[in-house]
Amino acid sequence: MVAWPRRAGPAAALTAVILVVLIVVAWLVWPTGSTGTPSAGGSSPPTTSGADGVVSRAIVAENARPGTTAWQISAPDPTGIEGFTDRVSAAPGATVRLFVSTQESRFHIEAYRMGYYRGTGARLVWRSAQLPGRRQATCPVAAHVNMVSCAGWTPTMTVRISPDFVPGDYLLKLVGTSAGAQSYVPLTVVDPASRAAYLVKNDVYTWQAWNPYGGYDFYTGIGSCPAGGYPLCSRARTVSFDRPYGYGQGAGDFLSNEYPLIRFAEQRGLDVTYATDTDVEHDPALVTRHRALLSLGHDECWSLGEREAAMNAARQGVNIAFFAASPVLRHVRLEPSALGPSRQEVDYRNSSDDPLDGHGDPRQVTGNTWSSPPANWSEVPFVGEAYAGYIEPGQPAAPLIIGPSSTWIYRGLRLPPGTAVPNALGSDFDQFDPGSHPANLEILAHSPIPRNGTQTSRAAPYSDMTYYTDPASDAGVFDSGINSWIPDLTPCPPGTQAAACPATTVSTMTANLFALFGRGPAGHYQPSQANWSQYYP
Repeated sequence: MVAWPRRAGPAAALTAVILVVLIVVAWLVWPTGSTGTPSAGGSSPPTTSGADGVVSRAIVAENARPGTTAWQISAPDPTGIEGFTDRVSAAPGATVRLFVSTQESRFHIEAYRMGYYRGTGARLVWRSAQLPGRRQATCPVAAHVNMVSCAGWTPTMTVRISPDFVPGDYLLKLVGTSAGAQSYVPLTVVDPASRAAYLVKNDVYTWQAWNPYGGYDFYTGIGSCPAGGYPLCSRARTVSFDRPYGYGQGAGDFLSNEYPLIRFAEQRGLDVTYATDTDVEHDPALVTRHRALLSLGHDECWSLGEREAAMNAARQGVNIAFFAASPVLRHVRLEPSALGPSRQEVDYRNSSDDPLDGHGDPRQVTGNTWSSPPANWSEVPFVGEAYAGYIEPGQPAAPLIIGPSSTWIYRGLRLPPGTAVPNALGSDFDQFDPGSHPANLEILAHSPIPRNGTQTSRAAPYSDMTYYTDPASDAGVFDSGINSWIPDLTPCPPGTQAAACPATTVSTMTANLFALFGRGPAGHYQPSQANWSQYYP
């Protein structure tokens, strides 16, 4: 309280009024538990609470810097140039070895930090000198496990991650002298000391699980197998990070299933920092240093250490957002390679074939899913619902059906319940499991999936969007229920009718999620209201 003087003159009264105004403004603007590093002189807080979530002055300033569209590849030649790094992530000060194979006599490397950058999408941070090209040896296939590894390649160069590499998601662009001889190598630059509100997790385990480079991944392989057998007998049992990505122009799953959300967050200056599955596994306390963990893309492959770290963080009040379907479905573990630790990913998908079966911790034995024996550890009590199937490629996307419009996720949409948002639901989908679920689970959307053109065991398939809050820690856990959520954030092409484009609706819901989960344990503000029995009596 301000003590007013009995006989204050005009100047003193004016000074007191100004003081009160400054105190009120500071109280309104300064966020509780602000994150980041204070600016020089402490002139303003490093973060503020905005309509779309916690805003970072550093991220705003970073994306105001000049960007470029030169990061894009228009006509890649998949045989012209390809490469990989000896680590999936690195902090400033670390060194990264780069392995490149090319038919080009000369090439160079460009490092782009991915974000918004005034709409260009990326900023050029570093460029190498011209380097001599060489065609590296064919990568051998390890017998019995069908692992393709290029660990025998000769290193091309070592890159020091200087302070110029602002933490974030990077694409290293390999550029040959011939037109089209271009490809990407992804790299995450981490800040181990970050206390940002949001931790973005790149799901490199799933990128690698689906990497067909050399002909083998966890789902496909070269050779004949009995008809109708699943999983395919010729599949890999171990996959290696010591090889290029054979899809996504060398970027794996990043551009299609992750980058649209990163662009969304950085455009709004949200207080984000970045890590990979491996970082979470190696530093289990990492997640607890943030208010929300964001699981991106097609994040189905989880190791024991990663899962325990995320679940422990939720028990401590950290919110978890699963932006895609089938999270924590597949069970993997890591092994070292000749190039370093955690460079080989194991998933036999059949526990009896796994050499660890019957030896040691059964939670390390890789059955077809986490629910399979001997782990027998369903993801549903953590995620909130279960993987239910997928809409086949080439089939039309299903509409998202808006749920109760008073729910926080729909704030600002002004769409009545039952409104169909067309073209919103595609690829894998999750569905509520009546037999196993958090008791206070709230279904935010309940959208029917057509049986025609869909692979599912459900008699009546739905994509459910779910949310629950932990009764002890108040952490919120959100599951979008569909793989197309992040791709839906991509603005629709010019000329697309607004009624046929889900981007605006999904963007508004995403902003509402950031706003709630950035405040701290979501149950303090929006405790879930159990309503699942209305949809599954």
